[in-house]
Amino acid sequence: MEAVPARARAYVACTVLGALWCLLPLPRTYTPWWAVVLLAVLYAGCEQAAARWRFAGTFYPVLLAGAFLLPPPAAALVPLPGALLSRVEQRPYALRRIWRAAQLSLGVWAAGQMHWALGGRDAVVASDFPYALVPAGAAVLAFCLVLTALDGGIRALATGAPPAPSGRRGRAPVRRAWRGLFLRTLAPVAVHGLAGLMMAVLWRSPYGPVAALLVLLPMCVSWWVFAQYHRERAAHQATIRALVQAVDIKDGYTRGHSERVGQASMMIARELGMDDARVEVLRFAGILHDVGKLGVPTRLLRKNGPLTPEERRVIELHPEYGHEMVRGIGFLGEARAAVLHHHERLDGSGYPYGLIGSQIPESARVVAVADAFDAMTSTRCYRRARPVPVALEELERCAGAQFDPRMVAALMRALGREGWCPAVTADEERVDMVPARSVSSSSRPGAPR
Repeated sequence: MEAVPARARAYVACTVLGALWCLLPLPRTYTPWWAVVLLAVLYAGCEQAAARWRFAGTFYPVLLAGAFLLPPPAAALVPLPGALLSRVEQRPYALRRIWRAAQLSLGVWAAGQMHWALGGRDAVVASDFPYALVPAGAAVLAFCLVLTALDGGIRALATGAPPAPSGRRGRAPVRRAWRGLFLRTLAPVAVHGLAGLMMAVLWRSPYGPVAALLVLLPMCVSWWVFAQYHRERAAHQATIRALVQAVDIKDGYTRGHSERVGQASMMIARELGMDDARVEVLRFAGILHDVGKLGVPTRLLRKNGPLTPEERRVIELHPEYGHEMVRGIGFLGEARAAVLHHHERLDGSGYPYGLIGSQIPESARVVAVADAFDAMTSTRCYRRARPVPVALEELERCAGAQFDPRMVAALMRALGREGWCPAVTADEERVDMVPARSVSSSSRPGAPR
């Protein structure tokens, strides 16, 4: 994001000033500078290794070990070289590095303050277990709270808020900036905190810093394995992105439709309480639901007039084409069934197999609602977009016959809380130049185009 809003720049500046303020007591405290330098170099080396492995993450054990071993102002110095020299993927590079350095410095300072206030330094020196876990746990919580508070603030200030369903700009996007952020951060940082505590205890033991560094070996191995998982996941994402781009090129009027259906499917899945892995699979299902259009002649997809019965039958083959394309992609799981059955209807009038009720896979019922919702709230060559409340009323009217009422209700709850920004998928200049298609054949939810 090259254009950073002025309010976000001011927020970064305030964070930097806060980090500098944390360093002010430094000259008046006893500081083992050799330990500061060693930990800072170690952390910078870990950051460079992460950049080489293309792993998106921060090696927190070294930072938390600094919080457990050093006075808080000295511990706040440990992340600075690594953060300021770290690899940054997006512009503005300098601002992002400064922001990360200030954020980590504040987080480590807060962790050090909490740890020392609860007597953690004496517990580490005396290797007093399990009491040493109490101040260490409190320090980890303080570290997570600072990171998530600052991360949520910069997200809320640096991103625009989309309109709420009523058309007014609401506060939901601001609340979303922090939603779930703390819990997602806490689990990995807690594990890193245990490793940092082990480093600190060994550091203070007769074995010294060399033994403390050995703690990092298993952490580095697990980190490398996790990096391989992220690489595989990135390859999956690239595969899906290539398929979607091919569909968008072939059917220009629905450009962006797949991503929005994926987003709506994910909102429904989360509202239904599905676990994160299944939510991700349903997002894939929404994104890929129309991939079978690659097997449909382009002239039919771009036809401006009403479709003949024969042409409609050809287009209605796209779920089967799509299933053939993705059935060999193992990581998609139940998304493959959604690609095949997302045009089925509860009353059995859908296609390709006319399944009824619970015969339709749950993933397909989720995608069917998401697909119809985005189709109604997006401008097409044959009609203008409907307002979100009107689209929701139509989904409610068709619930029970065409759509699963649970999925419709879940989407309505999610939209009421988070909002939606319906996008125009057709070129506005072309809308008024083409003849309108028959309402009876195309304007109802779930039409094949």
